[in-house]
Amino acid sequence: MGSDEIGLKVSIAHRLAQLPPYLFVEIDRKKREAMARGVDIINLGIGDPDIPTPQNIIRALEIAAAKPVNHRYPESEGLQEFREAAAKWYARRFHVELDPQREIITLIGAKEGIGHLPLALVNPGEVVLIPDPAYPVYNAGTIFAGGEPYFMPLLRENGFLPDLKAIPEDIAARARLMFVNYPNNPTGAVATWEFYEQVVEFARKHNVVVAQDNTYSEIAYDGYEPLSLLQVPGAAEVGIEFHSLSKTFNMTGWRIGFVAGRHEVVDALRSVKANLDSGAFQAVQEAGIEAMLNSQAAVRANIKVWQERRDVLIEGLRAAGLAAEAPKATFYIWTPVPEGYTSASFVSMLIEKAGVVCTPGNGFGKYGEGYARMALTADVSRLREAADRIKQIL
Repeated sequence: MGSDEIGLKVSIAHRLAQLPPYLFVEIDRKKREAMARGVDIINLGIGDPDIPTPQNIIRALEIAAAKPVNHRYPESEGLQEFREAAAKWYARRFHVELDPQREIITLIGAKEGIGHLPLALVNPGEVVLIPDPAYPVYNAGTIFAGGEPYFMPLLRENGFLPDLKAIPEDIAARARLMFVNYPNNPTGAVATWEFYEQVVEFARKHNVVVAQDNTYSEIAYDGYEPLSLLQVPGAAEVGIEFHSLSKTFNMTGWRIGFVAGRHEVVDALRSVKANLDSGAFQAVQEAGIEAMLNSQAAVRANIKVWQERRDVLIEGLRAAGLAAEAPKATFYIWTPVPEGYTSASFVSMLIEKAGVVCTPGNGFGKYGEGYARMALTADVSRLREAADRIKQIL
């Protein structure tokens, strides 16, 4: 029976109308159209590692999935053993001591926790400070909570760091939450110790919770080691940090991560999760324990792969006339588009004429206009071919 026969008129919530179109939907449509024409597509669009999950992690899942105890509802805050493993990983990686009982909870991927955080902290009409360009979930979570987004421009001349002094006093007074994300998606920029000190000072002055998205902390090059916000004195009093096993261990489909930091904020997020989800599958959490405790060799091997790909694509894009800069971290290249193109027109042209898929910068926000993001999620030969195709059409 069709909807016309039922006579039901579906009313969509106003908050959905406030959301910008999810940027990958339109790209997928253009990609499907090109594939239908027989185009050989090289997809550098979505940041989804093409390197398989390490075998020791897969084996840990197989063993854990056979345990009947893991077939029942998990605790929404996560296994104690997973949280202890996260604390050990944190201490080894960042030399920061965390209480796994009070300062860490398991997430169904960092995206879930990021999206739920404004529901835990922000009342309708209160301000959330969001970088621009940025991962779209910061804005979506804010809108779902009824918050008011205030966008902090990330400009090339500032190293793609927000200028906290440029935030108007009346906005700062109404702000309850600030998102930061370094190493940064989409720009590949990294943060300095001095920047994090400024963030902590700003948060203390204006009573703002800081949420640092550190999901790319383990993909870095040339000996560079990204920082944790929580390493900076005073940060644990004002902030939390999100981590994901997705990019670090090639586990994007597994949906597992954690959040760590100020225990009142962690508790607030725990309360939201207890009411909205039933926690991460315990067998995946057991695999996550194996990942955090015993898979550092795989992480080092990944970095070699990403770095080779980065260098190949940067060389090829520069040969094509694009002013691409090699990032210190992440597996993204954030390149200015050629003169005469917008972000969207350049990306559309690449799909239609070169069969290369990447992401328009304006899909990440107003200040992403003029750029395109390319993910290093194809092997070296395909990256060379992508760069050659771009060179031919430019």
